[in-house]
Amino acid sequence: MEDKEYYSVGEVSKICNISKKAVRFYDKIGLISPDKVCDDNNYRFYNRKTLLSVPIIKYYKQMGFKLEEMRSFLEGGTYSMLEKAFRQKIDNLKEMESEIFKMYTSVKDWYDLILEAEMVIENNVREVAVKYIDASNLCFMEQDFNYNYMESIVNIDFTNYIESIHNEITGPVMISFPSFKERMEGKSTRILLLQKTILPCQEDEVVKFGGYMVASCYHIGAHETINDTYQKICDWAAAHGYKCAEESYERYVTDYWTTRNSGQFVTEIMIKVTRE
Repeated sequence: MEDKEYYSVGEVSKICNISKKAVRFYDKIGLISPDKVCDDNNYRFYNRKTLLSVPIIKYYKQMGFKLEEMRSFLEGGTYSMLEKAFRQKIDNLKEMESEIFKMYTSVKDWYDLILEAEMVIENNVREVAVKYIDASNLCFMEQDFNYNYMESIVNIDFTNYIESIHNEITGPVMISFPSFKERMEGKSTRILLLQKTILPCQEDEVVKFGGYMVASCYHIGAHETINDTYQKICDWAAAHGYKCAEESYERYVTDYWTTRNSGQFVTEIMIKVTRE
């Protein structure tokens, strides 16, 4: 920076790496006032000391303070005033951090499901496989079931319940059937609706899922034809020396939440198995 007594708006813009528009706006709102104004042409000039306010403004901006708030800081407020302003900003940022975490978790989990479904469809993954399910706690609601998949998956009652306990859902919807045989025969009347929540739940609000081996198979397409995949699991288990438990889980990777094209639905069927 050239050592001068005064600097023009253009020079301030170049030296401090801010736009001329910003310099003029700071002047307009009284954030940085010129140290010299020419009477004949109203040109504004700033001394070196005033230029040093720009890095401070940038740092306050980095912390999220508004320009109006910065004015009182630059004017030389008391430590008590500064402490109060910074404490309020910390509280606001913590609240923003919490909201961003919720949004990020929701978007990331949904993005992962879209990628999973895309790979399943592109590679036509329909084989049965045995895998271990990590134990987790899922929020749940017991409900009547009438084979209306759309209303069960995009569930108003469950959404209202989650809101009532001041939480938010993320990840795939899951349905637990007490008996997969009754489910295949169209006789299931009660289910457990399961889903992960972003915030921790109370002990009585969750049910344990996983911690065991399952026979898993993806079903591609409408839910009305899902019995074919159940039968595939049963036949595979019998042929490979596995015994299926009664309970089954349907994990809706993509469904009505993502698309109304049922041909693009991807559902993972899981049945707990043990060696016979």
